[in-house]
Amino acid sequence: MTRAIAQNSEVLIHFEIKLKDGSVAESTHAMGKPAKFRLGDGSLSPEFERCLIGLVEGDDVSFELAPEDAFGQPNPDNIQYFARSQFGPDLEPEEGTIVAFAGADGREIPGIIREIHGDSIKVDFNHPLSGVDVVFDVKVVEIIA
Repeated sequence: MTRAIAQNSEVLIHFEIKLKDGSVAESTHAMGKPAKFRLGDGSLSPEFERCLIGLVEGDDVSFELAPEDAFGQPNPDNIQYFARSQFGPDLEPEEGTIVAFAGADGREIPGIIREIHGDSIKVDFNHPLSGVDVVFDVKVVEIIA
């Protein structure tokens, strides 16, 4: 009997996240090993989980998700401004650079430098794929539990 992915299943999947133009934003194939997820633990969006439920080992599917079902819409509260002096002497800020900042809980939070105007530096802490329609190519490698 073939097991299907259900709520709370733990699975190994290979995936590629593509933009509508076909370019690959992220791929487990590039890392050389599949990713392990547990449905229902909050690490995946509910819509992504809905697309996985019912799949069986060996299934190879593709589905498109709108921003609100994938990485969300950009949140203006996640854009902050810093003084150049807050970057320290060893870092010369450049637009497009991803910089790690210490969060309140001590964990690193990545931010993308979006604009530099004199001493003011605009940093975007939204997920880089927020606001973007994405296509997921998924291959179910194993249903662990």
